[in-house]
Amino acid sequence: MADAPWLSPRDDGVDLIVHARPGARRSALAGVHGTALAVRLAARPVEGAANDELIRVLAEALSVPRSAVSLRSGGQSRTKRVHVAGIDAATAHARLAPYLN
Repeated sequence: MADAPWLSPRDDGVDLIVHARPGARRSALAGVHGTALAVRLAARPVEGAANDELIRVLAEALSVPRSAVSLRSGGQSRTKRVHVAGIDAATAHARLAPYLN
């Protein structure tokens, strides 16, 4: 999708490029940061807590089970690639649109 460079369709779902901001007051989608979907995370990046919180936030926003969301790369980085199984790009974009600024 041209207006969403952070969203890539795959055969079995979509990949999202995410810019994680750990240590926020509360977890929430926070619009776009460059070419990535920005997500504020209340959890600190200790022992995978921020990554777990990221998966929870994305699953809730996309209305998919947590098991459908997996971290593909960037486990130790703020920029991450996340795969969401069982959803097409148009549906993912429509469900995330209310959170974009």
